[in-house]
Amino acid sequence: MRRQRIVVNDLMQTKYVYLLTEPIGKNFDLGFHPDLTPKEMLELGVFGGKYMTDCASEFPAVWFEKAKLCSKYHDPDLNYFGVNASQSLSVWKEKGWINPEDPRGWFQWYCRYFMGRRFPDDERQIKRWRAMRRHVAQIRQNCSKGDINCRRKQRQALLHWSYDSRTI
Repeated sequence: MRRQRIVVNDLMQTKYVYLLTEPIGKNFDLGFHPDLTPKEMLELGVFGGKYMTDCASEFPAVWFEKAKLCSKYHDPDLNYFGVNASQSLSVWKEKGWINPEDPRGWFQWYCRYFMGRRFPDDERQIKRWRAMRRHVAQIRQNCSKGDINCRRKQRQALLHWSYDSRTI
């Protein structure tokens, strides 16, 4: 694959440059197996629709054709489970979860990783993704299989991390 140079100019980054070094959706870390693509996540409804409204030009247009987005505000009704399962960006910054290269957080990192960027922060982000498995275990322990009304907030949070909580 030929390296592709991406230049980002949006509300959170100006003249930020990164390289795509892997084919889109391929060559993931052996311990990283997300259930959902970024396109699927956006179509299902994640982050109250607010997350990607000013940076769509960085990613394939097809990702946004059926995406549930709201450019004005965070709208939990757009989320698949209809609940707010997000913490504010300020909380994420306060906890040290934000790398300056990906100022929107994990999902931005995942979108770029999915596109083919490989970056020194990958290991940390994959470790954070793996840590969400504890929520899968809690749903399995406390809910009947397929009862998507059980632990809706936890299920929505799992969707934010590319776990398909509709199937648990």
